[in-house]
Amino acid sequence: MRVTVSAIPDVLFFEPEVFGDNRGYFFESFRQDEVETQIGKVSFVQDNESKSGYGVLRGLHFQKPPFTQSKLVRAVQGRVLDVAVDIRQGSPWYGRHVSCLLDGDRKNMMWVPKGFAHGFVVLSEAAVFAYKCDNYYTPSHDAGIMWNDPALGIDWTLPQEDIRVSAKDACQPFFDQIDLFPYNEYRQEKLYPGKAPHV
Repeated sequence: MRVTVSAIPDVLFFEPEVFGDNRGYFFESFRQDEVETQIGKVSFVQDNESKSGYGVLRGLHFQKPPFTQSKLVRAVQGRVLDVAVDIRQGSPWYGRHVSCLLDGDRKNMMWVPKGFAHGFVVLSEAAVFAYKCDNYYTPSHDAGIMWNDPALGIDWTLPQEDIRVSAKDACQPFFDQIDLFPYNEYRQEKLYPGKAPHV
């Protein structure tokens, strides 16, 4: 498993080795020991999967404390642009984001920690998106940020007229209204002891 540190060191990109021949392919989609070497002690409790068509944008989402979630995300089929926004007040990367093209052929993954808002847009005709969470979904603490907030400057790479969002995501609050994640409480080495030093 090749691991790349993003421009925000707490967000990681994972790319497994895929073995293919005329029968098909094989790869290890998840290894607890590899994840803990890179992230620290983490326990996943819920797996989610969605299917979306071209231009569907889901995000930017997070769960409010005390039910915050980290996610290990990937495209099972198709291609999506995946985005994580640092919403930790006091973070050196506060308000910045990183993006990654997740491709069902490459089988690559992205680690989105607690204290980040997350979203993706489908670039292919359709995409199946799957992710592991380290906390359960809690509807009462479901929250988000407006996907096209100018303060974030996210390039979703598609024409705006092609992007489709839910009614909920069309009326999320703007970034400057979010004040829930003090950096000192959401430093990854504090949340996940044993995390390898990436900086």
